[in-house]
Amino acid sequence: MPMVRNPTKKVTIKRTLIGIAVTVVTLGALVALFVPFGGRGADAANGDRRQGGSASGDRDRDHDRVDLARRITDFTRDTVARSDYLPPLRAQRRTAAEAVGLFLDGRRAEAGRRLDDIDFGIRTYTDTATGRRFAEISDRAAEGRRGWGRVYIDLSATPRWSVQVPHPVADSGSEQLGIGVLRARRGGVLVMAGAHRDADKKGRADVAHRRDTVFDAVCDELAARRFPGLQVHGFADSTEPDYDVIASLGSADKGLPTARRAATALRHEGFAVCRAWARRCALEGRGNVQGREAEDQGVPFLHMEFSRTVRDDAPRVRRAAAAMAAALPS
Repeated sequence: MPMVRNPTKKVTIKRTLIGIAVTVVTLGALVALFVPFGGRGADAANGDRRQGGSASGDRDRDHDRVDLARRITDFTRDTVARSDYLPPLRAQRRTAAEAVGLFLDGRRAEAGRRLDDIDFGIRTYTDTATGRRFAEISDRAAEGRRGWGRVYIDLSATPRWSVQVPHPVADSGSEQLGIGVLRARRGGVLVMAGAHRDADKKGRADVAHRRDTVFDAVCDELAARRFPGLQVHGFADSTEPDYDVIASLGSADKGLPTARRAATALRHEGFAVCRAWARRCALEGRGNVQGREAEDQGVPFLHMEFSRTVRDDAPRVRRAAAAMAAALPS
């Protein structure tokens, strides 16, 4: 029997093949259209993850994390102990003090420009012990060999008081007391001398007794802003063998309530305190020029001397610092 062709079936197959071809072409076009964008989107997402993840971003944040005590101790050992002393000009002292004031007023860029004029710089760090940010204003010239010192400002709260270390190295360990006070209470400014008190043969590096130093100019700026001042020193055990601490007001008297609170807090921590306002003590600091400026400005000033035994005992240093910090006016 001859084969009978079905024209309807042929048309149907043809239409099906055409439909398949159209579908393939369409899918190919869609793939060509979207795959490149999908690839770039994935790359972009990966880029976002790289930027926001724990790689470079976290490394940048960790880069300025320092142990503030170690940084200051290294500065004391490596720079202060070996530094010469170059007396600053009056304009240089004024520039340093004015720049600190600008920084405290929040005009940080302007402060930086002023500091550039005397080859000082500003850096900020996160202290690993407290998690708080601090600004460091420091001498860049010859790695600090001019002996002009440093200023540290707590950025976690509005600054409102100062702790001063005029004789690092000479009063061994006194910088640890300053660091301890700065860490123990928010809102502090630490002012540190940059050379041994005997670095200059004419006595010009003894910043506690000179009005022509960067240290004194900065302390004057803080006193003019009515910041209470706490200055820490050290004495030989043989000077006052019955006492761990000599607490005085220097030549000032506005700080008596603060001094009493500090003496009480120190006694509660087991320190034997000679109170210069109640009896005769050695090293009362009446010739201290920062104390005299505080008196002129009518702001509290404490002159605190610690025995060598206390300064050589890290736990006692921490307790002493916390006691003094707690006594400072709010």
